[in-house]
Amino acid sequence: MMKPVKLPSPTILTWLLISTCTLTIFYYSKLLPYPKPSSPTPPPCNLFTGKWVFDPTRRKPIYDDTCPFHRNAWNCLKNQRDNMGVINSWKWVPNDCELNEIDPLEFMGVMRGKRIGFVGDSLNENFVVSLLCLLRVADAGAKKWKRKGAWRGAYFPNFDVTVGYHRAVLLAKYEWQPKQSTEEDGVKGVHRVDVDIPAKDWADINGFYDVLVFNTGHWWGYDKFPKETPLAFYEGGKPIVPAPDMLDGLQIVLKNMAAYIDKEFPTTLKFWRLQSPRHFHGGDWNQNGSCLFDKPLENSELNLWFDPSNNGVNKEARVLNEFIVKALKGTDIEVLDLTHLSEFRADAHPATWLGKKDAVAVWGQDCMHWCLPGVPDTWVNILWQLVRYRIKT
Repeated sequence: MMKPVKLPSPTILTWLLISTCTLTIFYYSKLLPYPKPSSPTPPPCNLFTGKWVFDPTRRKPIYDDTCPFHRNAWNCLKNQRDNMGVINSWKWVPNDCELNEIDPLEFMGVMRGKRIGFVGDSLNENFVVSLLCLLRVADAGAKKWKRKGAWRGAYFPNFDVTVGYHRAVLLAKYEWQPKQSTEEDGVKGVHRVDVDIPAKDWADINGFYDVLVFNTGHWWGYDKFPKETPLAFYEGGKPIVPAPDMLDGLQIVLKNMAAYIDKEFPTTLKFWRLQSPRHFHGGDWNQNGSCLFDKPLENSELNLWFDPSNNGVNKEARVLNEFIVKALKGTDIEVLDLTHLSEFRADAHPATWLGKKDAVAVWGQDCMHWCLPGVPDTWVNILWQLVRYRIKT
């Protein structure tokens, strides 16, 4: 008669199962390391495609010309720009979801104790001024703030919220190096750009901000850096050979800065705002270009204005956007594509209402920055909806 087989106790079986699973996980983790996500999971709807709808019942702007964070040239109420009521009666309506107007109190409640930073050129400053003026509605005790290399910003004491703007027009470090003699080629000197080093204005913000919004683009032109004072690109402390031209240098900077941001801000919610389109009609800013429009462009007009194949003066935005999107692939930096919705709004720039008597004669019309209140308030609505979604998920 066969003896009954003695089975292992439940405790031993449990131990063997756990050990086997642990060894299996360890083995495969060595062979197949978990890949880093190539990009953030997209939100449930696309806020960037839609249309502008004229809505006279739309909520009126909740800040006015007395906001202490205004920059004079963009304070179109103070400068008595025509049609400000009409400009702010156009509402951006996404195709497949609803975009809500920001509630400053809700924003402050969710973001209590947090810090939001913007890094880039004056279009990001345009963006941050809108946010500052909107948030001040919730905390009139807001104090101007300039720390950690910030160009400007505010601290909202009732909610312990900080908003900062760091001016870094190329994102990468650059400095002027004069030439001893200009007799040979007319070059007065070069602006040295270290493509792998962030500008000092934001080099020390690692770990400080909970949300960051980056941009660059509007300074990458020969009107800013002509042949007499060109950009010279360096990497690892040495000149890049052969020397890149302006747009090739931009792509090298974008690649390096995207990699730096991705590595140095692992826990920060990161956005990169695509280009804000210009609306110069009849010539560029220094060729008597104008933007005295009384309504947004039609959808059928956009390609004529902005398609690079038409070689118009406003083609910059779409050209640079291609470079930016390519540089961001494989990172967890989220694209903030505000270009398309802004392309329509040829009617919403300061134009000739710049707040100074001789400004137009000296600088021409401003068809690049935006009136405030105005289009950047819609940018804030979109940013807030995305930030709130990311925080919840």
